[in-house]
Amino acid sequence: MIRLLVVDDSALMRKVLGSIFAAEGDFEVAFARDGLEALDLLPRFAPDVVTLDVTMPGLDGLAVLDRIMLERPCPVVMLSTLTASGAETSLDALARGAVDVLGKPAGAVSLAIDRLAPVLVQKVRAAAKARPRTAHGLAARLRARHAGLGPDQARPPGPPPPSPHPARPAAEPEAAPVDAGGGLVLVGTSTGGPPALTALLGELPADFPWPIVVAQHMPASFTGPLARRLDGLSALAVQEVTAPVALVPGRVYVGRGDADVIVVRRPGGLMAAPAPAQAEYPWHPSVDRLVESALGLVPPARLVGVLMTGMGRDGARTMAELRRRGGRTIAEAEATAVVWGMPGELVRAGGASVVAPLDAIAAELRALLP
Repeated sequence: MIRLLVVDDSALMRKVLGSIFAAEGDFEVAFARDGLEALDLLPRFAPDVVTLDVTMPGLDGLAVLDRIMLERPCPVVMLSTLTASGAETSLDALARGAVDVLGKPAGAVSLAIDRLAPVLVQKVRAAAKARPRTAHGLAARLRARHAGLGPDQARPPGPPPPSPHPARPAAEPEAAPVDAGGGLVLVGTSTGGPPALTALLGELPADFPWPIVVAQHMPASFTGPLARRLDGLSALAVQEVTAPVALVPGRVYVGRGDADVIVVRRPGGLMAAPAPAQAEYPWHPSVDRLVESALGLVPPARLVGVLMTGMGRDGARTMAELRRRGGRTIAEAEATAVVWGMPGELVRAGGASVVAPLDAIAAELRALLP
């Protein structure tokens, strides 16, 4: 049995979520109406996984998440509204240690059960087996909050910490788009992906010689805020692909959620372009579809695939084929993956040129490039 704690201030949502998991037959479910009740239940119920509403009176979801990660770390799936503010809060939650985020249905909740249930159950099952990551500096942040201090006051006086990357100039010179003679990095990830992308891109220099295209499974309302957040944390320029855009060395292109991102050729060179989702690809943006599109246009020897944490198999088949044709691939090691589904499938298929922990992937990637 999977012990699930459902935390939501809405009686209707608790009823809906309870009915979904009761129908599965292998969940033992407890309910909390607010953050304080959840924290009280945490040691007594000892859940394997928690679903946590982002917006609640009193202690909000982020505050409860911090306490869970500090007092009894366990996998947490956040339930968030699919709005711009909800997306930003959800990304904060992922950075603080949440395993995954799922958008709450708007309007008539009862009408959305059939659509919500399969995805929710799959995410919670995967989360129950996941390795949650505790955010750096969490204990100090909580001590400061209990002392009535702001996050800046929690640090001892002194100069502010230096930025990990030099600021990019306001106007960068436009580099030439990549054509068949250039190379391309293809990154795929899902559950646990945003922190993994932060770790990977944060270690790459501004003069990284190839463009990077990212397929991160996420709703459309989340990928724009994710790209902006990564742009601020990386020396590389990061953007969401909402229209065809030239692939330029040293830049990162994040596929728009609920659709796919593919590589296309135009007279000026290679471009990343959004593409409507297709039924044969179950997850979006699809890693398999991205890799297939690149393989049709770029010599395999000029492609590097990186497959990181995520549930399922997306990307494993096509990256194994990429390696078979002479390309190179990196799979995140099981020891650091929140969910070793996608990279694990690549390793089992014999498709990984390199298997590396998350903190070593950037160095491995740079070593594979000319």
